[in-house]
Amino acid sequence: MWKDENGCAPLGVFLGWLLFLTILVELVLLALELCAVAYAEDGKLTLGYAIYAVVGLLFSTPAPLIALYLTLRRAERISLRAFLWRAVYTPHPLWAALVTALFCAPALVFALCSGTPNGAAWYMLPLGFLVMVPFVGIAEETGWRGFLQPELEKRLPFPVATSVTAAVWYVWHLPLWLHPSSNHYGDSLIGFAMQIFVWCFVAAAIYRATRSSLACAAYHAFINAIGAIYDWNALFDAWPKTGGMLLYNGIMLALAISLWLICDFREKRGFSAKWRLNSSASVEG
Repeated sequence: MWKDENGCAPLGVFLGWLLFLTILVELVLLALELCAVAYAEDGKLTLGYAIYAVVGLLFSTPAPLIALYLTLRRAERISLRAFLWRAVYTPHPLWAALVTALFCAPALVFALCSGTPNGAAWYMLPLGFLVMVPFVGIAEETGWRGFLQPELEKRLPFPVATSVTAAVWYVWHLPLWLHPSSNHYGDSLIGFAMQIFVWCFVAAAIYRATRSSLACAAYHAFINAIGAIYDWNALFDAWPKTGGMLLYNGIMLALAISLWLICDFREKRGFSAKWRLNSSASVEG
């Protein structure tokens, strides 16, 4: 998302906006939490719950997207249209789809083998995916993988940059444990931390291979959409992890690291070949 790929972007500005927006929105949501709890109990729509839902949908989950837009708007005077184009731009769509499917398929197999169906119809999975892509995937991944991860990689080795991104991503989610109406309320913080760590490596590898935050958004949306037909929290967040969970996470982490190593090797080989070509041209000149 940063226009100058060789220059370092203002990470501090992005994180500052993210912190400000998260605290501001969280204060509003906590003030309206009783309305959300009441709606969960009796299903009666109130003005308080309507405000709670709108604020959560438009400002809570999209906080990374909004923080990044404010950052780029200040740094580059970027238009909203250009910003959204960068958010969805995918250099090689077919390759991006194949790489994303490589990581989505094991998640679906894991759900089929170890998940607990919640009784919803199967069509809720693709429907949930379509809803999640803009409102969760793009809303978050544009900031995490489209900006934070690649900018940290300019300063830190890939594993360290990914771990830092995972820590930020994890801490950003923690306010959900303050809301009784949240689907994470009462879940294992340890189990969620482990899952975030693995998924962060997966999403980072997808971005490294595709240079597309939209591909990362599709992966993120698919993982969340599994919760439309399975008990998501029991499948991914439970602690201690079951044998199936540990196997799934191990396979995902191994695939992500392998993909990163392949991409890193190809990039270094390409740089080396370019350097040799330029050196040869200089000598001949």
